[in-house]
Amino acid sequence: MTRQAARSQHSRRNAARAVAAGAVTAAALGLAPLAHAAAPAPPAAPTAAGVSAAHEAAASSSTLGTLSRFFARDGAVAAAKAQPRIEGATVPVYTLSPEFVAGKGDAPVATLDFLASKAVSADGQKASVWTARTGGDWKVVNIATGDDETRYAAEGQQKLSGGTVFREPQIDAWYVQRGDRVLPLDDDAVRAVGAQGTTLDGYRARVHKAYGDKLPGSAYAKKGQAGGYGAAAPAEESGSGGGLTTPVGATVGGIAALGLGAVTVRRLRRR
Repeated sequence: MTRQAARSQHSRRNAARAVAAGAVTAAALGLAPLAHAAAPAPPAAPTAAGVSAAHEAAASSSTLGTLSRFFARDGAVAAAKAQPRIEGATVPVYTLSPEFVAGKGDAPVATLDFLASKAVSADGQKASVWTARTGGDWKVVNIATGDDETRYAAEGQQKLSGGTVFREPQIDAWYVQRGDRVLPLDDDAVRAVGAQGTTLDGYRARVHKAYGDKLPGSAYAKKGQAGGYGAAAPAEESGSGGGLTTPVGATVGGIAALGLGAVTVRRLRRR
């Protein structure tokens, strides 16, 4: 064996020893390679039949009559001249999941909250008609000013086609998630995760730190503060449309639990 070959063989032995020694040391210290939670499955989507039924409820004559009064509440247009119409597709609206906040690795980032349809009046006002399955049927449960729900659903699909568009109601932020990426869709989300977004693990860590001690069943919840999950905003009067009001953070599940009527106009505070 030549001197050069001997040196090469010696170097390989030293390298092998170093790798082995590193493995032994890691095992002795209880260390392991960093593991990232696998991207969870997307949340359950509504059925095509459900979306169709929700759209029909939003476009019904009774809902259009309520929309006429809603658009006329501030006197911008007369109810008789509002001529509201439902424009575009009815879309699912997903909300940050408490299970995801709790750190359950297989929990989807958000769960289906309600379906939304965009309503437009003759003078250009926009509203979002919320529909939910109650008592076996799809019914209108809320009307909110603006078109956040349908607009962000469209913007999210432009950013990450096939991703899940969802909202973090505690800060009124909108995101889109697909695989290991969470991207912001509005200014509130940019302030939370930056303009370039974050990883799913990074987002999980952020919301767990922010809300992990405020989940249902927590001491925070037992004190009756915001139901234990989500910051409640002051209710705002709904004007001539009438009806009860609700804070931005309220979910349709909470609305249904209150036993409110099928069409109750509530004007939500938009940030």
